[in-house]
Amino acid sequence: MPHRRLATALLFCSLAVWAASGPHPLLRRPAVNRTHIVFSYAGDLWSVPRSGGDAVRLTAGAGVETDPYFSPDGTWIAFTGEYDGNTDIYLMTAGGGIPRRLTYHPAPDIAQGWTRDGRRVLFRSGRASHTRSNHLFTIAREGGFPEQVPLPMAEEGSYSPDGARLAYMPLARAFETWKRYRGGRMSVIWLAKLADSSIERIPQANSNDFNPMWVDHRIYFLSDRNGPVTLFVYDSRSKKVSRVLANDGLDIRSASLGPDAIVYERFGEIWLYELKSGQARQVDIRMAADLAEVRARWVNTAAHIRQAGLSPSGARAVFEARGDIYTAPAEKGEVRNLTNTSGAAERSPAWSPDGQWIAYFSDEAGEYELHVRAQSGLGEVRKFHLGEPSFYEHIEWSPDAKKIAYTDKSLRYWYIDLERKQPVEVDRDLYQPPDGLPAPKWSPDSRWL
Repeated sequence: MPHRRLATALLFCSLAVWAASGPHPLLRRPAVNRTHIVFSYAGDLWSVPRSGGDAVRLTAGAGVETDPYFSPDGTWIAFTGEYDGNTDIYLMTAGGGIPRRLTYHPAPDIAQGWTRDGRRVLFRSGRASHTRSNHLFTIAREGGFPEQVPLPMAEEGSYSPDGARLAYMPLARAFETWKRYRGGRMSVIWLAKLADSSIERIPQANSNDFNPMWVDHRIYFLSDRNGPVTLFVYDSRSKKVSRVLANDGLDIRSASLGPDAIVYERFGEIWLYELKSGQARQVDIRMAADLAEVRARWVNTAAHIRQAGLSPSGARAVFEARGDIYTAPAEKGEVRNLTNTSGAAERSPAWSPDGQWIAYFSDEAGEYELHVRAQSGLGEVRKFHLGEPSFYEHIEWSPDAKKIAYTDKSLRYWYIDLERKQPVEVDRDLYQPPDGLPAPKWSPDSRWL
């Protein structure tokens, strides 16, 4: 019953994501026309003048709206939306308005751009695939039945000025969270003649090339061939690739072509690259909205309990739920929130053998550390630095409650003496077992691991 009371209790929780008025909101997937930039933020589409300023929200659907693309004349926006529960292509005017649904297939349809005449929207979908690959399709601005682009598989694309060729990626971007991937699934860009599906390859340099954007005889694209992802250009006449933007910092995540500029996203910031001048500048964007996910609110944790453990006496149990650590009585008593933090994730709680302490991992300091506090929730928290940053698991107390063993994501076993406060690496595995690295176990005398 106490467990049920904990599961159904409404716990006050303040989510620590960047507030709408914060200094660095996460702005994504920008597109640009002659006067405005449209981007995705907090699952909605927003618009702001190219000069910057206060952003205006264009959508407020229950699902996610993203991947905006201006029509060539800048009057329409095609985007990916989830208004009706499925992922489909929607259309609205550049200034906002009621979105009109264009696709209705159960498979996800992802917006990719427009044909050069502005009459059809380009999107990718797995609706006609019997493998994991996708195809590109176009659909009329008025709706109707989509037409498949005559390529055996394709992910992202950009039409040549005459519409006769397409710069496209035959393979999906490989492991976006795995930087500098250099395996068999490195993404490449090909130039296809749509009349006969023949291709020309943009020279690759053991790199991931993606996000093609065709301007006259040049194809701009993103690549990690020199390190961090930045903007490159391929000249179809000289057949040479050159770097457009120097980048010694964080990756450029996405880019989109406008009539005279390329807008791109880098670490949540929006930048504008002018094609004529070759200069890039950050667009100063101010966000203000009543974002429900940012507000402090009561949350039912019934579906969010992840780990549990019993006290040595069995009188209470400890739980991890929504980034906080709780204890609850087996029969009578109160539920205690031991951490009650906003903006920090606490996890993997473990009760000490003497029943006095509870240990858990916390990222309160920015990287995960070991925290140990009294099971009553009173007194100061003892905090232990665990060495190099990592993701840790498997807290195991020694029987004498003086040491704690644990593992990390690099397949290493560690222990820390709570008095000496110095982490010690015990061993390292070469391969991860199918069920993950097994938890360490102490000998009864606490001398062996």
